[in-house]
Amino acid sequence: MGISKTEIFTEAQNEIAVFAKVFGHPARVAILQHLFKIDTCVCGDLVDEIGLAQPTISQHLKELKQLGLIKGSVEGTSVCYCIDTENWTKMKNVMLQFLDQDLNKQSCC
Repeated sequence: MGISKTEIFTEAQNEIAVFAKVFGHPARVAILQHLFKIDTCVCGDLVDEIGLAQPTISQHLKELKQLGLIKGSVEGTSVCYCIDTENWTKMKNVMLQFLDQDLNKQSCC
């Protein structure tokens, strides 16, 4: 397998690709939807809600947290997660700018 050569792309292109990766798995989408739906921190009911094993949920939470779309706080023996609204807004702005770039262009075909 070849290397991805991310260094040949702009910072913005790499950022968009990383943000887009989060939506590349339905479990991460489901986790984000659940966190928005409950509009509070969640401390462990994701396994029942999403229907995947705890290690799988933990891996997806780790990816979401590394990207900064969620944040976690330790409460006793649990880690509680919620949407990081500041980073979510940043991600939305970056993605909307990318997705809206065609609005003022005429079709070439």
